[in-house]
Amino acid sequence: MNNDNFDAPNLPLVHTARLWQNEQWTAQVIKNEDDDGWAVAMFKEGESEPALVGPWTMGRDKKNPKPLDGAAFITLVKTASEFVRRSEQQWHAQLNQSVTVNGPDGRVTVLLRIVPDEDNPYAMLSAQDESGDVLAAVKVAAAFKLNRQTAQAWVDAEWAKP
Repeated sequence: MNNDNFDAPNLPLVHTARLWQNEQWTAQVIKNEDDDGWAVAMFKEGESEPALVGPWTMGRDKKNPKPLDGAAFITLVKTASEFVRRSEQQWHAQLNQSVTVNGPDGRVTVLLRIVPDEDNPYAMLSAQDESGDVLAAVKVAAAFKLNRQTAQAWVDAEWAKP
């Protein structure tokens, strides 16, 4: 079975005292600009900014950083991956909201999906009945605030653009 994404034969695997890299992550020990200590920056493959930066332990000489090793790298990858996953979940939650209110024929779920376009951000406001059928949809400003009151007002106004 050929799995090029997993094997990544063209990417070198680096394991030095201050730099470890696998196919998806790079851990780099850097000088902490805020004090005399050290930090470790975790870069996800293809990203120019670190996904996570945290303190790093001093070595025995109390001047140089402790060398990276396999166990530390695995822990750093898990921590950085979890941080990225949580950030993505939070971003998704900010862009996709829903509220359920009373409609004329039962419960209505009002959804707001924000489209974060750099030049012209907007949002789509839609309503679904209890079986998931779309009752209405309208384009609104990206700054539209969805809550129970605004959702109920839209339903009560029979889908007139808010």
